Amino acid sequence: MGWIALWIISIVAAVFGGYGYHVLIGRKSLAGAETRAKKLLEEANLQVQAITRQAQLDSKEHLQGLRQEFEEKTQERRNELGRLEKRLHQREELIDRKLELLDNKEKEFTERNRQLANREQSLKAKDEHLSQLIAEEKEKLTNLSALSREDAKQLLLARLEQECRSEAGGVIKRVEEETNHQAQLASKRILLTAMQRCAPEFTIESTTAAVQLPNEEMKGRIIGREGRNIRAFEMATGVDLIVDDTPDVVTLSSFDMIRREIARQSLDRLMSDGRIHPARIEEVVEKVKKEFDQHVVQVGEKTVAEMGIPGVHQELIKLLGRLRYRTSYGQNVLLHLQETGHLCGMIAAELGLDQRLARRCGLLHDIGKALSQEFEGPHAIIGAELAKKYGESPQVVHAIEAHHEDVPPTSLYAVLTIIADSISGSRPGARGDTLENYVKRLQALEGICDSFTGVAKAYAIQAGREVRVIVQPEQVTDLEAIALSREIKRKVEQSIEFPGQIKITVIRETRSIEYAR
Repeated sequence: MGWIALWIISIVAAVFGGYGYHVLIGRKSLAGAETRAKKLLEEANLQVQAITRQAQLDSKEHLQGLRQEFEEKTQERRNELGRLEKRLHQREELIDRKLELLDNKEKEFTERNRQLANREQSLKAKDEHLSQLIAEEKEKLTNLSALSREDAKQLLLARLEQECRSEAGGVIKRVEEETNHQAQLASKRILLTAMQRCAPEFTIESTTAAVQLPNEEMKGRIIGREGRNIRAFEMATGVDLIVDDTPDVVTLSSFDMIRREIARQSLDRLMSDGRIHPARIEEVVEKVKKEFDQHVVQVGEKTVAEMGIPGVHQELIKLLGRLRYRTSYGQNVLLHLQETGHLCGMIAAELGLDQRLARRCGLLHDIGKALSQEFEGPHAIIGAELAKKYGESPQVVHAIEAHHEDVPPTSLYAVLTIIADSISGSRPGARGDTLENYVKRLQALEGICDSFTGVAKAYAIQAGREVRVIVQPEQVTDLEAIALSREIKRKVEQSIEFPGQIKITVIRETRSIEYAR
Protein backbone atom coordinates (compact mmCIF):
# COMPACT_ATOMS: atom_id res chain seq x y z
CA MET A 1 0.00 0.00 0.00
CA GLY A 2 2.75 2.41 0.76
CA TRP A 3 4.26 1.85 -2.62
CA ILE A 4 1.03 2.61 -4.39
CA ALA A 5 0.52 5.76 -2.39
CA LEU A 6 4.03 6.84 -3.22
CA TRP A 7 3.44 6.14 -6.90
CA ILE A 8 0.17 8.11 -6.86
CA ILE A 9 1.88 10.99 -5.10
CA SER A 10 4.64 10.88 -7.73
CA ILE A 11 2.14 10.95 -10.52
CA VAL A 12 0.26 13.84 -8.93
CA ALA A 13 3.52 15.70 -8.41
CA ALA A 14 4.52 15.09 -12.03
CA VAL A 15 1.15 16.30 -13.24
CA PHE A 16 1.35 19.47 -11.20
CA GLY A 17 4.99 19.99 -12.21
CA GLY A 18 4.17 19.59 -15.94
CA TYR A 19 1.25 21.93 -15.56
CA GLY A 20 3.44 24.50 -13.88
CA TYR A 21 6.05 24.11 -16.60
CA HIS A 22 3.43 24.57 -19.30
CA VAL A 23 2.00 27.61 -17.51
CA LEU A 24 5.50 29.10 -17.30
CA ILE A 25 6.13 28.34 -20.99
CA GLY A 26 2.73 29.83 -21.96
CA ARG A 27 3.45 33.01 -20.07
CA LYS A 28 6.79 33.37 -21.82
CA SER A 29 5.15 32.72 -25.22
CA LEU A 30 2.45 35.27 -24.42
CA ALA A 31 5.07 37.84 -23.51
CA GLY A 32 6.93 37.15 -26.80
CA ALA A 33 3.68 37.37 -28.75
CA GLU A 34 2.87 40.68 -27.10
CA THR A 35 6.36 41.94 -27.97
CA ARG A 36 5.98 40.84 -31.60
CA ALA A 37 2.52 42.34 -31.72
CA LYS A 38 3.89 45.63 -30.45
CA LYS A 39 6.65 45.52 -33.09
CA LEU A 40 4.12 44.74 -35.80
CA LEU A 41 1.93 47.59 -34.57
CA GLU A 42 4.89 49.95 -34.59
CA GLU A 43 5.92 48.83 -38.10
CA ALA A 44 2.32 49.16 -39.24
CA ASN A 45 2.17 52.65 -37.75
CA LEU A 46 5.40 53.56 -39.51
CA GLN A 47 4.10 52.19 -42.81
CA VAL A 48 0.82 54.05 -42.33
CA GLN A 49 2.74 57.25 -41.62
CA ALA A 50 4.95 56.68 -44.71
CA ILE A 51 1.92 55.92 -46.88
CA THR A 52 0.18 58.96 -45.45
CA ARG A 53 3.16 61.18 -46.19
CA GLN A 54 3.49 59.70 -49.69
CA ALA A 55 -0.23 60.21 -50.25
CA GLN A 56 0.09 63.80 -49.04
CA LEU A 57 3.04 64.38 -51.39
CA ASP A 58 1.20 62.75 -54.30
CA SER A 59 -1.88 64.78 -53.58
CA LYS A 60 0.20 67.95 -53.38
CA GLU A 61 1.94 67.17 -56.70
CA HIS A 62 -1.39 66.29 -58.31
CA LEU A 63 -2.89 69.47 -56.91
CA GLN A 64 0.11 71.47 -58.19
CA GLY A 65 -0.26 69.89 -61.66
CA LEU A 66 -4.00 70.62 -61.67
CA ARG A 67 -3.29 74.17 -60.57
CA GLN A 68 -0.61 74.66 -63.31
CA GLU A 69 -2.90 73.11 -65.93
CA PHE A 70 -5.70 75.36 -64.74
CA GLU A 71 -3.43 78.42 -64.91
CA GLU A 72 -2.23 77.46 -68.42
CA LYS A 73 -5.79 76.95 -69.63
CA THR A 74 -6.78 80.19 -67.93
CA GLN A 75 -3.85 82.06 -69.58
CA GLU A 76 -4.67 80.52 -72.97
CA ARG A 77 -8.29 81.52 -72.51
CA ARG A 78 -7.20 85.03 -71.54
CA ASN A 79 -4.99 85.25 -74.65
CA GLU A 80 -7.83 84.01 -76.81
CA LEU A 81 -10.17 86.51 -75.21
CA GLY A 82 -7.54 89.22 -75.80
CA ARG A 83 -7.32 88.28 -79.48
CA LEU A 84 -11.09 88.20 -79.77
CA GLU A 85 -11.27 91.56 -78.07
CA LYS A 86 -8.64 92.95 -80.48
CA ARG A 87 -10.53 91.55 -83.49
CA LEU A 88 -13.78 92.97 -82.16
CA HIS A 89 -12.07 96.32 -81.71
CA GLN A 90 -10.74 96.18 -85.28
CA ARG A 91 -14.15 95.22 -86.58
CA GLU A 92 -15.70 98.07 -84.65
CA GLU A 93 -13.19 100.46 -86.22
CA LEU A 94 -13.88 98.97 -89.66
CA ILE A 95 -17.64 99.28 -89.11
CA ASP A 96 -17.17 102.87 -87.95
CA ARG A 97 -15.17 103.68 -91.10
CA LYS A 98 -17.76 101.99 -93.29
CA LEU A 99 -20.54 103.86 -91.55
CA GLU A 100 -18.63 107.09 -92.04
CA LEU A 101 -18.08 106.21 -95.70
CA LEU A 102 -21.76 105.35 -96.10
CA ASP A 103 -22.71 108.66 -94.49
CA ASN A 104 -20.42 110.51 -96.90
CA LYS A 105 -21.80 108.60 -99.87
CA GLU A 106 -25.33 109.23 -98.68
CA LYS A 107 -24.58 112.94 -98.43
CA GLU A 108 -22.93 112.84 -101.85
CA PHE A 109 -25.91 110.94 -103.28
CA THR A 110 -28.34 113.46 -101.75
CA GLU A 111 -26.30 116.32 -103.18
CA ARG A 112 -26.25 114.70 -106.62
CA ASN A 113 -30.02 114.14 -106.48
CA ARG A 114 -30.46 117.78 -105.61
CA GLN A 115 -28.18 118.82 -108.46
CA LEU A 116 -29.97 116.51 -110.85
CA ALA A 117 -33.32 117.90 -109.73
CA ASN A 118 -32.06 121.43 -110.27
CA ARG A 119 -30.59 120.48 -113.63
CA GLU A 120 -33.83 118.76 -114.65
CA GLN A 121 -35.82 121.80 -113.60
CA SER A 122 -33.39 124.05 -115.48
CA LEU A 123 -33.61 121.86 -118.60
CA LYS A 124 -37.38 121.87 -118.37
CA ALA A 125 -37.37 125.65 -118.11
CA LYS A 126 -34.97 125.88 -121.05
CA ASP A 127 -37.12 123.48 -123.05
CA GLU A 128 -40.19 125.58 -122.40
CA HIS A 129 -38.25 128.73 -123.27
CA LEU A 130 -36.96 127.11 -126.45
CA SER A 131 -40.46 126.04 -127.44
CA GLN A 132 -41.65 129.58 -126.84
CA LEU A 133 -38.80 131.01 -128.91
CA ILE A 134 -39.54 128.58 -131.75
CA ALA A 135 -43.20 129.57 -131.71
CA GLU A 136 -42.28 133.24 -131.70
CA GLU A 137 -39.80 132.67 -134.52
CA LYS A 138 -42.40 130.87 -136.55
CA GLU A 139 -44.83 133.72 -136.02
CA LYS A 140 -42.17 136.31 -136.90
CA LEU A 141 -41.14 134.40 -140.00
CA THR A 142 -44.76 134.18 -141.08
CA ASN A 143 -45.36 137.89 -140.52
CA LEU A 144 -42.09 139.20 -141.96
CA SER A 145 -41.56 136.98 -144.94
CA ALA A 146 -45.15 136.36 -145.79
CA LEU A 147 -44.25 132.67 -146.00
CA SER A 148 -46.85 130.01 -145.76
CA ARG A 149 -46.85 127.63 -142.87
CA GLU A 150 -45.44 124.86 -145.04
CA ASP A 151 -42.58 127.06 -146.28
CA ALA A 152 -41.75 128.13 -142.73
CA LYS A 153 -41.79 124.48 -141.68
CA GLN A 154 -39.31 123.56 -144.42
CA LEU A 155 -37.03 126.44 -143.43
CA LEU A 156 -37.16 125.37 -139.78
CA LEU A 157 -36.42 121.78 -140.70
CA ALA A 158 -33.38 122.91 -142.68
CA ARG A 159 -32.05 124.82 -139.71
CA LEU A 160 -32.67 121.88 -137.37
CA GLU A 161 -30.85 119.58 -139.81
CA GLN A 162 -27.85 121.89 -139.77
CA GLU A 163 -27.83 121.94 -135.96
CA CYS A 164 -28.08 118.12 -135.85
CA ARG A 165 -25.15 117.79 -138.26
CA SER A 166 -23.11 120.07 -136.02
CA GLU A 167 -23.96 118.01 -132.94
CA ALA A 168 -23.25 114.77 -134.84
CA GLY A 169 -19.78 116.08 -135.72
CA GLY A 170 -19.13 116.73 -132.03
CA VAL A 171 -20.30 113.23 -131.12
CA ILE A 172 -18.04 111.67 -133.79
CA LYS A 173 -15.08 113.66 -132.53
CA ARG A 174 -15.77 112.58 -128.95
CA VAL A 175 -16.05 108.93 -130.00
CA GLU A 176 -12.74 109.18 -131.87
CA GLU A 177 -11.03 110.70 -128.83
CA GLU A 178 -12.45 107.97 -126.58
CA THR A 179 -11.32 105.30 -129.06
CA ASN A 180 -7.79 106.74 -129.17
CA HIS A 181 -7.72 106.88 -125.40
CA GLN A 182 -8.81 103.24 -125.09
CA ALA A 183 -6.24 102.22 -127.72
CA GLN A 184 -3.48 103.97 -125.77
CA LEU A 185 -4.57 102.24 -122.55
CA ALA A 186 -4.58 98.85 -124.31
CA SER A 187 -1.12 99.45 -125.82
CA LYS A 188 0.28 100.51 -122.44
CA ARG A 189 -1.21 97.41 -120.83
CA ILE A 190 0.38 95.16 -123.47
CA LEU A 191 3.79 96.83 -123.09
CA LEU A 192 3.67 96.72 -119.29
CA THR A 193 2.66 93.05 -119.34
CA ALA A 194 5.56 92.20 -121.67
CA MET A 195 8.05 94.23 -119.63
CA GLN A 196 6.95 92.60 -116.35
CA ARG A 197 7.18 89.10 -117.79
CA CYS A 198 10.64 89.72 -119.22
CA ALA A 199 13.13 90.08 -116.39
CA PRO A 200 16.61 89.36 -117.76
CA GLU A 201 19.78 89.75 -115.73
CA PHE A 202 21.74 92.64 -117.16
CA THR A 203 24.80 94.40 -115.86
CA ILE A 204 27.04 96.96 -117.42
CA GLU A 205 30.05 95.19 -118.93
CA SER A 206 33.34 96.13 -117.28
CA THR A 207 36.80 96.25 -118.77
CA THR A 208 38.44 93.96 -116.20
CA ALA A 209 38.18 90.31 -115.21
CA ALA A 210 39.48 88.70 -112.02
CA VAL A 211 41.19 85.30 -112.25
CA GLN A 212 41.38 83.11 -109.15
CA LEU A 213 44.77 81.59 -108.42
CA PRO A 214 45.33 78.29 -106.60
CA ASN A 215 47.87 79.89 -104.25
CA GLU A 216 50.06 82.97 -103.75
CA GLU A 217 53.09 81.17 -105.18
CA MET A 218 51.42 81.21 -108.60
CA LYS A 219 51.83 85.01 -108.79
CA GLY A 220 55.60 84.65 -108.83
CA ARG A 221 55.45 81.99 -111.54
CA ILE A 222 53.17 84.18 -113.66
CA ILE A 223 55.55 87.15 -113.33
CA GLY A 224 58.59 85.01 -114.10
CA ARG A 225 62.25 85.82 -113.79
CA GLU A 226 62.72 89.57 -114.15
CA GLY A 227 59.10 89.79 -115.36
CA ARG A 228 59.67 87.98 -118.65
CA ASN A 229 56.55 85.76 -118.34
CA ILE A 230 54.16 88.62 -117.71
CA ARG A 231 55.67 90.65 -120.55
CA ALA A 232 55.34 87.72 -122.93
CA PHE A 233 51.73 87.18 -121.84
CA GLU A 234 50.79 90.84 -122.35
CA MET A 235 52.47 90.98 -125.78
CA ALA A 236 50.78 87.76 -126.94
CA THR A 237 47.27 88.67 -125.75
CA GLY A 238 47.22 92.48 -125.83
CA VAL A 239 45.76 92.45 -122.33
CA ASP A 240 47.18 94.16 -119.27
CA LEU A 241 47.87 91.64 -116.48
CA ILE A 242 47.70 93.35 -113.09
CA VAL A 243 49.28 91.64 -110.07
CA ASP A 244 48.52 93.48 -106.83
CA ASP A 245 48.19 92.72 -103.12
CA THR A 246 44.82 91.02 -103.47
CA PRO A 247 45.31 87.46 -102.16
CA ASP A 248 45.08 84.62 -104.74
CA VAL A 249 43.73 86.92 -107.50
CA VAL A 250 45.15 88.63 -110.57
CA THR A 251 43.26 91.05 -112.82
CA LEU A 252 43.04 91.12 -116.62
CA SER A 253 42.33 94.59 -118.01
CA SER A 254 41.28 95.27 -121.61
CA PHE A 255 38.41 97.09 -123.30
CA ASP A 256 38.25 94.31 -125.95
CA MET A 257 36.12 91.49 -124.51
CA ILE A 258 37.43 88.92 -127.01
CA ARG A 259 41.06 89.60 -126.05
CA ARG A 260 40.14 89.49 -122.38
CA GLU A 261 38.33 86.16 -122.73
CA ILE A 262 41.21 84.62 -124.72
CA ALA A 263 43.65 85.86 -122.07
CA ARG A 264 41.50 84.41 -119.27
CA GLN A 265 41.26 80.98 -120.90
CA SER A 266 44.98 81.01 -121.72
CA LEU A 267 45.90 81.87 -118.13
CA ASP A 268 43.64 79.10 -116.79
CA ARG A 269 45.32 76.55 -119.07
CA LEU A 270 48.79 77.73 -118.15
CA MET A 271 48.02 77.40 -114.44
CA SER A 272 46.50 73.93 -114.97
CA ASP A 273 49.48 72.80 -117.05
CA GLY A 274 52.05 74.26 -114.66
CA ARG A 275 54.55 75.09 -117.42
CA ILE A 276 54.76 78.87 -117.61
CA HIS A 277 57.48 80.36 -119.79
CA PRO A 278 57.43 82.68 -122.84
CA ALA A 279 57.43 79.94 -125.50
CA ARG A 280 54.68 77.99 -123.76
CA ILE A 281 52.66 81.20 -123.28
CA GLU A 282 52.73 81.97 -127.00
CA GLU A 283 51.81 78.38 -127.86
CA VAL A 284 48.81 78.30 -125.51
CA VAL A 285 47.54 81.73 -126.62
CA GLU A 286 47.64 80.71 -130.28
CA LYS A 287 45.82 77.47 -129.50
CA VAL A 288 43.09 79.28 -127.56
CA LYS A 289 42.65 81.78 -130.40
CA LYS A 290 42.09 78.92 -132.85
CA GLU A 291 39.57 77.23 -130.53
CA PHE A 292 37.75 80.48 -129.82
CA ASP A 293 35.93 80.43 -133.19
CA GLN A 294 34.40 77.08 -132.29
CA HIS A 295 33.37 78.47 -128.91
CA VAL A 296 31.68 81.42 -130.64
CA VAL A 297 29.65 79.03 -132.83
CA GLN A 298 28.57 77.08 -129.75
CA VAL A 299 27.38 80.29 -128.08
CA GLY A 300 25.35 81.20 -131.17
CA GLU A 301 23.79 77.73 -131.41
CA LYS A 302 22.85 77.79 -127.74
CA THR A 303 21.22 81.21 -128.16
CA VAL A 304 19.16 80.11 -131.17
CA ALA A 305 18.05 76.96 -129.34
CA GLU A 306 17.00 78.90 -126.24
CA MET A 307 14.98 81.35 -128.34
CA GLY A 308 13.23 78.49 -130.19
CA ILE A 309 14.16 79.75 -133.67
CA PRO A 310 15.07 76.92 -136.08
CA GLY A 311 16.56 77.20 -139.55
CA VAL A 312 19.05 80.02 -138.90
CA HIS A 313 22.01 79.97 -141.30
CA GLN A 314 25.33 78.86 -139.82
CA GLU A 315 27.03 82.17 -140.67
CA LEU A 316 24.33 84.12 -138.83
CA ILE A 317 24.76 81.77 -135.84
CA LYS A 318 28.49 82.51 -135.85
CA LEU A 319 27.83 86.26 -135.96
CA LEU A 320 25.41 85.93 -133.01
CA GLY A 321 28.16 84.19 -131.05
CA ARG A 322 30.57 87.04 -131.81
CA LEU A 323 28.05 89.53 -130.42
CA ARG A 324 28.42 87.83 -127.02
CA TYR A 325 31.74 89.70 -126.86
CA ARG A 326 30.48 93.04 -128.14
CA THR A 327 28.91 95.89 -126.17
CA SER A 328 26.79 98.86 -127.16
CA TYR A 329 26.71 101.72 -124.64
CA GLY A 330 27.98 99.25 -122.04
CA GLN A 331 25.13 96.80 -122.74
CA ASN A 332 26.04 93.32 -123.97
CA VAL A 333 24.70 93.11 -127.54
CA LEU A 334 23.78 89.41 -127.50
CA LEU A 335 21.85 89.74 -124.24
CA HIS A 336 20.16 92.84 -125.69
CA LEU A 337 19.13 90.80 -128.75
CA GLN A 338 17.72 88.04 -126.55
CA GLU A 339 15.73 90.50 -124.47
CA THR A 340 14.41 92.23 -127.59
CA GLY A 341 13.40 88.85 -129.06
CA HIS A 342 11.51 87.86 -125.92
CA LEU A 343 9.73 91.22 -125.78
CA CYS A 344 8.74 90.95 -129.46
CA GLY A 345 7.32 87.46 -128.83
CA MET A 346 5.32 88.56 -125.78
CA ILE A 347 3.84 91.61 -127.49
CA ALA A 348 3.03 89.51 -130.57
CA ALA A 349 1.19 87.02 -128.33
CA GLU A 350 -0.93 89.84 -126.89
CA LEU A 351 -1.78 91.04 -130.42
CA GLY A 352 -2.41 87.58 -131.87
CA LEU A 353 0.59 87.66 -134.24
CA ASP A 354 3.19 84.99 -135.06
CA GLN A 355 5.36 84.78 -131.92
CA ARG A 356 8.17 82.80 -133.54
CA LEU A 357 8.51 85.27 -136.42
CA ALA A 358 8.45 88.19 -133.97
CA ARG A 359 11.20 86.62 -131.82
CA ARG A 360 13.26 86.02 -134.97
CA CYS A 361 12.99 89.70 -135.95
CA GLY A 362 13.99 90.80 -132.43
CA LEU A 363 16.94 88.39 -132.17
CA LEU A 364 18.45 89.34 -135.54
CA HIS A 365 17.72 93.09 -135.61
CA ASP A 366 21.28 94.11 -134.52
CA ILE A 367 23.14 91.34 -136.37
CA GLY A 368 24.88 94.04 -138.46
CA LYS A 369 26.86 95.16 -135.39
CA ALA A 370 28.96 92.02 -135.70
CA LEU A 371 30.41 93.42 -138.98
CA SER A 372 29.84 97.16 -138.63
CA GLN A 373 33.58 97.77 -138.16
CA GLU A 374 34.43 95.93 -141.39
CA PHE A 375 31.79 97.61 -143.58
CA GLU A 376 30.70 101.17 -144.23
CA GLY A 377 27.13 102.24 -143.51
CA PRO A 378 24.49 101.92 -140.75
CA HIS A 379 24.44 98.60 -138.96
CA ALA A 380 20.71 98.22 -139.71
CA ILE A 381 21.32 98.24 -143.48
CA ILE A 382 24.37 95.95 -143.09
CA GLY A 383 22.32 93.53 -141.00
CA ALA A 384 19.45 93.52 -143.53
CA GLU A 385 21.86 92.68 -146.35
CA LEU A 386 23.34 89.84 -144.29
CA ALA A 387 19.90 88.44 -143.45
CA LYS A 388 18.82 88.62 -147.09
CA LYS A 389 22.07 86.98 -148.20
CA TYR A 390 21.60 84.04 -145.81
CA GLY A 391 17.99 83.30 -146.68
CA GLU A 392 15.90 85.16 -144.10
CA SER A 393 12.28 86.03 -145.02
CA PRO A 394 11.38 89.51 -146.41
CA GLN A 395 9.54 90.34 -143.16
CA VAL A 396 12.66 89.69 -141.07
CA VAL A 397 14.86 91.63 -143.51
CA HIS A 398 12.49 94.61 -143.42
CA ALA A 399 12.28 94.54 -139.60
CA ILE A 400 16.10 94.64 -139.41
CA GLU A 401 16.55 97.53 -141.86
CA ALA A 402 13.68 99.56 -140.35
CA HIS A 403 14.39 99.18 -136.62
CA HIS A 404 16.21 102.57 -136.56
CA GLU A 405 13.88 103.95 -139.25
CA ASP A 406 16.64 104.13 -141.86
CA VAL A 407 13.81 102.68 -143.94
CA PRO A 408 10.16 103.58 -143.07
CA PRO A 409 8.50 100.62 -141.30
CA THR A 410 5.66 99.09 -143.32
CA SER A 411 4.81 95.93 -141.30
CA LEU A 412 3.62 95.19 -137.79
CA TYR A 413 6.72 93.09 -137.10
CA ALA A 414 8.98 96.04 -137.95
CA VAL A 415 7.02 98.25 -135.52
CA LEU A 416 7.23 95.54 -132.85
CA THR A 417 11.00 95.37 -133.31
CA ILE A 418 11.31 99.15 -132.95
CA ILE A 419 9.23 99.12 -129.74
CA ALA A 420 11.04 96.15 -128.15
CA ASP A 421 14.46 97.60 -129.08
CA SER A 422 13.53 100.90 -127.43
CA ILE A 423 12.29 99.16 -124.27
CA SER A 424 15.45 97.06 -123.94
CA GLY A 425 17.82 99.94 -124.56
CA SER A 426 16.08 102.75 -122.67
CA ARG A 427 15.15 101.13 -119.38
CA PRO A 428 17.16 102.42 -116.38
CA GLY A 429 20.54 100.79 -115.94
CA ALA A 430 20.62 99.01 -119.31
CA ARG A 431 23.30 101.16 -120.89
CA GLY A 432 26.18 103.36 -119.88
CA ASP A 433 27.13 106.14 -122.27
CA THR A 434 30.40 106.84 -120.43
CA LEU A 435 31.71 103.31 -120.95
CA GLU A 436 30.84 103.39 -124.66
CA ASN A 437 32.71 106.66 -125.17
CA TYR A 438 35.66 105.19 -123.29
CA VAL A 439 35.74 102.10 -125.52
CA LYS A 440 35.49 104.24 -128.65
CA ARG A 441 38.44 106.34 -127.45
CA LEU A 442 40.57 103.23 -126.91
CA GLN A 443 39.62 101.89 -130.33
CA ALA A 444 40.56 105.23 -131.88
CA LEU A 445 43.89 105.13 -130.02
CA GLU A 446 44.72 101.68 -131.39
CA GLY A 447 43.55 102.72 -134.86
CA ILE A 448 45.93 105.67 -134.90
CA CYS A 449 48.87 103.40 -134.03
CA ASP A 450 47.89 100.78 -136.63
CA SER A 451 47.78 103.44 -139.35
CA PHE A 452 51.61 103.82 -139.35
CA THR A 453 53.76 101.72 -141.66
CA GLY A 454 55.65 98.86 -140.02
CA VAL A 455 53.30 98.47 -137.06
CA ALA A 456 52.40 94.79 -136.43
CA LYS A 457 50.14 95.15 -133.40
CA ALA A 458 48.95 97.92 -131.11
CA TYR A 459 47.39 97.36 -127.69
CA ALA A 460 45.82 100.01 -125.44
CA ILE A 461 46.32 99.02 -121.79
CA GLN A 462 46.22 100.54 -118.31
CA ALA A 463 42.69 101.89 -118.98
CA GLY A 464 44.00 103.86 -121.95
CA ARG A 465 46.90 105.45 -120.09
CA GLU A 466 49.42 103.42 -122.10
CA VAL A 467 49.61 102.06 -125.64
CA ARG A 468 52.16 99.42 -126.63
CA VAL A 469 53.11 99.35 -130.30
CA ILE A 470 54.87 96.24 -131.61
CA VAL A 471 56.70 96.92 -134.87
CA GLN A 472 58.11 94.57 -137.50
CA PRO A 473 61.92 94.52 -137.02
CA GLU A 474 62.67 94.06 -140.72
CA GLN A 475 60.77 97.25 -141.60
CA VAL A 476 61.57 99.53 -138.64
CA THR A 477 65.07 100.13 -137.26
CA ASP A 478 65.91 101.20 -133.73
CA LEU A 479 66.27 104.84 -134.72
CA GLU A 480 63.05 104.73 -136.73
CA ALA A 481 61.27 103.26 -133.67
CA ILE A 482 62.22 106.38 -131.68
CA ALA A 483 60.94 108.62 -134.47
CA LEU A 484 57.77 106.50 -134.74
CA SER A 485 56.93 107.00 -131.06
CA ARG A 486 57.18 110.78 -131.54
CA GLU A 487 54.97 110.70 -134.66
CA ILE A 488 52.33 108.62 -132.85
CA LYS A 489 52.44 111.02 -129.91
CA ARG A 490 51.89 114.01 -132.21
CA LYS A 491 48.98 112.38 -134.04
CA VAL A 492 47.30 111.24 -130.82
CA GLU A 493 47.44 114.76 -129.41
CA GLN A 494 45.88 116.15 -132.61
CA SER A 495 43.20 113.48 -133.11
CA ILE A 496 41.61 112.58 -129.79
CA GLU A 497 40.84 114.18 -126.45
CA PHE A 498 41.93 112.35 -123.30
CA PRO A 499 42.43 113.09 -119.59
CA GLY A 500 45.93 113.07 -118.10
CA GLN A 501 48.68 111.60 -120.27
CA ILE A 502 49.22 108.55 -122.47
CA LYS A 503 52.46 106.58 -122.41
CA ILE A 504 53.47 105.37 -125.89
CA THR A 505 55.85 102.39 -125.89
CA VAL A 506 57.28 101.17 -129.20
CA ILE A 507 58.69 97.63 -128.97
CA ARG A 508 61.08 96.29 -131.56
CA GLU A 509 62.12 92.70 -130.97
CA THR A 510 64.33 90.51 -133.13
CA ARG A 511 64.06 86.74 -132.80
CA SER A 512 66.29 84.09 -134.31
CA ILE A 513 64.81 80.58 -134.30
CA GLU A 514 66.50 77.33 -135.31
CA TYR A 515 65.41 73.73 -134.84
CA ALA A 516 67.94 71.07 -133.79
CA ARG A 517 67.15 67.58 -135.08
